[in-house]
Amino acid sequence: MRTGILLLLALVLGALSAFAQKKMAYRLYDARGRAVSYQKMLKTLSRQDIVLFGEYHNNPIAHWLQLEVTKDLHARRPLTLGAEIFEADNQQALSQYLRGEIDEKGLDSLARLWRNYKTDYAPVVRFARANSLPFIATNIPRKYASMVSRGGFEALDTLPVAEKTLMAPLPIAYDPNLPGYRNMLTMFGDHASENFPKAQAIKDATMAHFILQNFAPGRLFLHLNGAYHSDNYEGILWYLHRQQPNLRYMTISTVQQADVTRLLPEHRGRADFILCVDEDMTTTY
Repeated sequence: MRTGILLLLALVLGALSAFAQKKMAYRLYDARGRAVSYQKMLKTLSRQDIVLFGEYHNNPIAHWLQLEVTKDLHARRPLTLGAEIFEADNQQALSQYLRGEIDEKGLDSLARLWRNYKTDYAPVVRFARANSLPFIATNIPRKYASMVSRGGFEALDTLPVAEKTLMAPLPIAYDPNLPGYRNMLTMFGDHASENFPKAQAIKDATMAHFILQNFAPGRLFLHLNGAYHSDNYEGILWYLHRQQPNLRYMTISTVQQADVTRLLPEHRGRADFILCVDEDMTTTY
């Protein structure tokens, strides 16, 4: 009897241990919703010209994986980095930091850093500095995006020539019927005017512009941006394809689910690779 109880207890503990081992914080999928290994994703990404890594700004798993992808791609290819978090008029301060001319306190003083910079983005920027990697400030200064949100693209026409160098060349192409832009009007309801998605578009166009301006054949350009800027192959990627259709592009998106062991149908097709994170994951703000 005692032997039987001990055997049963061992089986139960074994089952619980196996269950615990399957509890995952995240899982990677391809566009069809098939689980893929990190190594397979990395191998595929390393063959591209430009990779857009779509993050949730406050998701620690996404930021951790961005750092790991940066390290591992750098080991395979010459690498250039760029990010939405840095606006074009902060390029000088960022470059000074990368060259070792100012420290992190100086960067914080001279650049408009996001409140979660130290926890979420600083590790990648430090890696770029330690390994002499170019890091490009790709985003339009927010004051100009705000001008578009209030007054449309026309609000930028009167800017001095020097200020127009901080954004994509005007006028930019714009398709208000792209699903991502149409959905913004629905998401924000009465708070969104027809100019609201135009502000998103000027950001997308500007990030694409500075990515291509700093792309060099033979180097892989890894860009970090909010997932909405590249989900469903729209946003930044739409502008990249318009200007350079022959380059090799890939995208990564981030999603959250209660159960990460199976990608939900609504998340399939968002990107070439999808980082599925447990929705209970602690956020950084």
